[in-house]
Amino acid sequence: MAVYTGKLTLTSKGNRVTYHEITEQVKEHVLKSGIKEGICVVASPHTTCSVIFEELSYDTDFYGYDYLQLDLNDLLDQLIPQCKTQGQYHHPGPEHIRVGLEDFKGKISPEAYTMLNTDAHLKSTLLGTSETFVIEEGSLQIGLVGYIYFIDWDQLRVRDRVCHIKIIGE
Repeated sequence: MAVYTGKLTLTSKGNRVTYHEITEQVKEHVLKSGIKEGICVVASPHTTCSVIFEELSYDTDFYGYDYLQLDLNDLLDQLIPQCKTQGQYHHPGPEHIRVGLEDFKGKISPEAYTMLNTDAHLKSTLLGTSETFVIEEGSLQIGLVGYIYFIDWDQLRVRDRVCHIKIIGE
């Protein structure tokens, strides 16, 4: 059995949910792996990001969201409104903010306002942080209209995100 590890670095926009359509990049990693039969896991290590598998909707709005993304955003915003003020959700509490502003594991945390992202955490929890795909005859089995999206739900700032790709098989 062979194991291949890949990674994508994706820059989120800030000020709105960011969808990264990564299907072709994942397919390139499958090809590069040389694995003909196996599985491909696409995963986010971030607690405010999701990986989903969805149809591409060809219609888009001014910001470039396709209509399925708009529908998903609208649905989730009804269930989990954007966190805008301290106390809107239980999280973040005062202890979380205190620890977050200290030097944590050698990394200086951003300012407290960037911790007002509870909605992003909840959306990621609801949709999940990974998807697993079948590889047959060296090809990702996703059909003709299936696309892989990495979503950053955290709207508070521009930043780079990592997407892991692990391919296992023969």
